[in-house]
Amino acid sequence: MTPSQYPTRLPCGNRVLDLTQTHVMGILNITPDSFSDGGRFNQRDLALRHAQAMVEAGATLIDIGGESTRPGARAVSAVEELERVAPLVESINRELDVIISVDTSTPAVMRESARLGAGLINDVRSLRRDGALDAAAATGLPVCLMHMLGEPGTMQDHPHYDDLLGEVSSFLSGRMHACASVGIPAERILLDPGFGFAKSHAHNLSLFKHMQALHALGRPLLVGVSRKSMVGLTLNKPVAERLNGSLALAALAMTKGAKILRVHDVAETIDVVRMIAAVEAAE
Repeated sequence: MTPSQYPTRLPCGNRVLDLTQTHVMGILNITPDSFSDGGRFNQRDLALRHAQAMVEAGATLIDIGGESTRPGARAVSAVEELERVAPLVESINRELDVIISVDTSTPAVMRESARLGAGLINDVRSLRRDGALDAAAATGLPVCLMHMLGEPGTMQDHPHYDDLLGEVSSFLSGRMHACASVGIPAERILLDPGFGFAKSHAHNLSLFKHMQALHALGRPLLVGVSRKSMVGLTLNKPVAERLNGSLALAALAMTKGAKILRVHDVAETIDVVRMIAAVEAAE
C-alpha cells in the first residue's frame, strides 16, 4: 500500500477520521432518481434506519445526497435539496455516532448541514458553483474535491483527454489552489478521481489502474465505483448484479492506497477491508 503522506487525523466537525486505516463510506441517496437506489430512502424514517444499518455494519461515514448526479438527472432547486437533506443530517447527528458527509454542490446546503452536525462536504463539482468556495470555507469542514468536466447532464457526451492522468491531476491541483485562495488549507482536502464522471469506459479502467500517481498531490483519496457502469460494462451485468465486481474494485482501490471507499454494500465491503488489513498487519 502507498504510505501516508499527510497527517493521520482529519477533524470532521465534532468527530475525527483516523487516516491510518481505510474507511467505508455508506451511500444514502434521498433522491427519486439516483441510478442505483433512487426512491428507496425518500422517507426520513426509512433513510434513518438504513443509515443505522450501515453504521452497525461498520461504516464510519454516511454520505447523504439530495441531488442525483447520474447522467441526464434533472436539476434540483436549492430549497428542494435543503428540504431533503437538512432534516436527515439533524436526525443522524442526533441518533448515530458517525461522520456525516453531505454530497452537495449547493452553498446553502453546505452551510446549513454544517450547522446541523455534518462533518464533511463531498462536492462532485469541486466547489465550482457560485458561492460554493466561500460557503465551504465558512463551515470550517474538510472537503472532498472530485474531478469532473462539465455538468452531470452532459458529462458523458464524448469525453476526450489528450493526457487522462495528467489532466485529472492538473484539475485537482487547480481546485486545491482555489481552495487555498479562500482559506481552505490542503490539510482539509480529500481527492476523488471521479470514476464515471466525464469518462468513457476505457478512461475509467485506465485511471483506476494508474490512480497511485495521484498520491503525488499529497492528499487522501476517496474512491467511489460501487455498482457503476465500469463494473456493468466490464462484466455485462445490470445494476442489481454488480456486487462482485464492486468488491473486486474496492479491494484493488485499497491496495492502491485509497483511504475512503464510497459504497452501497457496506457489510460486504467491510469484510474486504478487514481481510486485507489483517494480511497487511501480519508478520
